[in-house]
Amino acid sequence: MADEIIPDDLQDFILRYIDSIGQLEALLLLRAHADQAWDVNRAAARLYAGEAETAEFLARLCADGLLCCNDGLFRYVCQSPDQQGMVDRLAEAYARHLIPVTNLVHAKPRRIREFADAFRFRKDR
Repeated sequence: MADEIIPDDLQDFILRYIDSIGQLEALLLLRAHADQAWDVNRAAARLYAGEAETAEFLARLCADGLLCCNDGLFRYVCQSPDQQGMVDRLAEAYARHLIPVTNLVHAKPRRIREFADAFRFRKDR
């Protein structure tokens, strides 16, 4: 069903960058409040999630260039207009087609992301 509703490029984006619904909700929360900086405690309270889990969501989104972090404060700042456009489309798809987007996220094997990250080059290495 997701194949029919969610375009292939958006599916690819979700599979590449979104590991959980909590992470998706964190991204969309900060996107909706792009004029504000969020610390982990505030984001966790708003997401009804644990602080450790929220910190992991936010750190992953920063590593992927969807958020930035300065002095423990997170903001929605995409690395490119294309990436921002995909997040905008994701927000629309999630609002209009909650179940297919949720199913796609839940169908993603988490180990694939962890394996792929092992081969990723980072600036800090």
